[in-house]
Amino acid sequence: MKLRGLRGSVFEEMINRTIEDYRHKKLALIQKIPTPIVPTKMDKEGHITLAYFDKKSTVDYIGVVQEIPVCFDAKECASNTFPLTNIHKHQYEFMKEFEEQGGISFILIHFDKIGIIYYLRYSELKKNWESKIDINIKDLCSDYKIDIRRKIKIPIIEKIQLDIDER
Repeated sequence: MKLRGLRGSVFEEMINRTIEDYRHKKLALIQKIPTPIVPTKMDKEGHITLAYFDKKSTVDYIGVVQEIPVCFDAKECASNTFPLTNIHKHQYEFMKEFEEQGGISFILIHFDKIGIIYYLRYSELKKNWESKIDINIKDLCSDYKIDIRRKIKIPIIEKIQLDIDER
């Protein structure tokens, strides 16, 4: 269990480095949205030792990229098939409503076994969601695959631009 958490933190750190670089270069302003929790137990140093989720979160990240509102979630996948059960209905609904308001929604899926991140466009998510078909990497458009071996940042803006160009 501990290794899975570490694996996720490396992926999240890549995203955080990327969005910080974009902010520094004034290309985007994207924030990590913390999951709201209510602490129920704390140790003597004031660290939370036990807590529960206050309410359902929406997505992991939200912001603006060159005047375009964006929101996205970051997911990990240990196999070549990403189960739709890893996306909660309230997350899907938020992304749907975000798109209806003119924003860009997507999911970054880290297929960690093969070192690939996939930018899953909302349109692809919607198709799979409605047909209840899990997402297999072999069925995904290669233009949205990002090989992250030996990389420390993720080209999110480039994939957003490709997504916009194909709408």
